[in-house]
Amino acid sequence: MHTNAPLLIIAAGGTGGHMFPAQALAEEMLARGWRVRLSTDARGARYTHGFPSEVEVRVMPSATFARGGALAKLAAPFRIAAGVIGALAAMLRDRPAVVAGFGGYPAIPAMAAAWALRLPRMIHEQNGVLGRVNALFAKRVDRVACGTWPTALPAGVEAVHTGNPVRGAIRERAGAGYIPPGDYPMSLLAIGGSQGARILADLVPAAVAELPAPLRAHLRVAQQAREEDVERVLRAYRDLGMEAEVATFFADVPRRLSEAQLVIARAGASSVADISVVGRPAILIPFAAATADHQTANARGLKEAGAAVVLAEDGLDAGRLAEHMQAILGDPDRARQMSAAAVSQGRPDAAEALAGLVEALAGKDEA
Repeated sequence: MHTNAPLLIIAAGGTGGHMFPAQALAEEMLARGWRVRLSTDARGARYTHGFPSEVEVRVMPSATFARGGALAKLAAPFRIAAGVIGALAAMLRDRPAVVAGFGGYPAIPAMAAAWALRLPRMIHEQNGVLGRVNALFAKRVDRVACGTWPTALPAGVEAVHTGNPVRGAIRERAGAGYIPPGDYPMSLLAIGGSQGARILADLVPAAVAELPAPLRAHLRVAQQAREEDVERVLRAYRDLGMEAEVATFFADVPRRLSEAQLVIARAGASSVADISVVGRPAILIPFAAATADHQTANARGLKEAGAAVVLAEDGLDAGRLAEHMQAILGDPDRARQMSAAAVSQGRPDAAEALAGLVEALAGKDEA
């Protein structure tokens, strides 16, 4: 990469929800001849395995006031200050053309340094409600981009709807041909966010057990689960006489999505974006404890389009989940319509739209 190429610093936190769209923008900016540096913390660095090797990863100290004991909360401002000082020094040495924040507390040092140096800066919010860090910077940046529309914004803040950027491997499968359910092997994919979800471990195998035997006989299940849940989920499927793939993380979610007849998932912004772009019928179970119930907001577009059934986790049981699974897997026409409706909600060009904002901020926009 040419050292006088413009530099984009991406500031992002340590969950897949923040890191997948950050990775998508990094891929797009590299393709446009930019240098890209990721500013995150030690936790975020664990999610960088999918980033292109040309992306330089800088680990900056950061902290949250929302977790940990009294001592951790006391130490938080000092850790954040150390991170900001480190980010300021790095930006003075190698001045970025733009700094783009994707939320999460590890984004604080780079965003605060960019604000202090008055560098061109923007944030991208993945969810239908601003996260705490993005809410902090929303009035202190030049542009606010939103992945979910509409997004609840502070008074006086205007935003651009770009959609949520998806990784290249998802974009390659945009609108992939859908095989509706039938009397042949069908794929059920259950994904629960970066680390799986306890409720899916509890409910999905139990719901599969309640499906009619002829339908269940055709089902192939791949399910993401937390490490402590993997063995019991596997056992539940074995007890049904089913072979199932159960793992804490699937590296090939794009392929599995494109092959699925039905997806059961949380309503994290990245999951919703991936499901929309590939175009698959979904049953979404928003995480009830999500800040400001943002996962319900994320799911709204797919629900209103008729692409997804949205079930509140409060009071949800295996019987009710099984009813909805059977209603989709037993109705090929409905499943086909849901797939098409999902595609209508997809924004496969979101990374390009976001990259356009970056270049416009840097004064490199040709238009």
